Amino acid sequence: METYKSSSHNKHLLLYHLIFVCKYRKKLLDNTGLIYDVKRLSTEIAEKHKVKIHYMEVDKDHIHYMIETEPNINLSNFVRLMKSYTTYHIWERYSAYLSNYFWKERTFWSDGYFLSSIGNVSQVTLKQYIENQGR
Repeated sequence: METYKSSSHNKHLLLYHLIFVCKYRKKLLDNTGLIYDVKRLSTEIAEKHKVKIHYMEVDKDHIHYMIETEPNINLSNFVRLMKSYTTYHIWERYSAYLSNYFWKERTFWSDGYFLSSIGNVSQVTLKQYIENQGR
């Protein structure tokens, strides 16, 4: 179980489940070298922006992350940076492979993403806690 982090003006624990899907659901993540590089590049950009990746795993057409952030992190900016950084560097290294799938555009990830907060308590437990305040 993760512990709360403290700074001068807050106490927090911000955990998220993040998923990126390959463009057109193409099964691009079946190449061992590419998988390794996607994970390495993801870790590089996350560390640079003070985001901790607790877990990450790929399926053939998408990647899952469990990340932890600080309160000042803009998640939509972080997602944009992570997708553009990994795409740029993957194309540098695997352009011959990716050119078989994308003829005109140098893309890798679909435009959207999935992001969900992860709580340490259930919604029912939190609801009961809030309702019982002041009693």
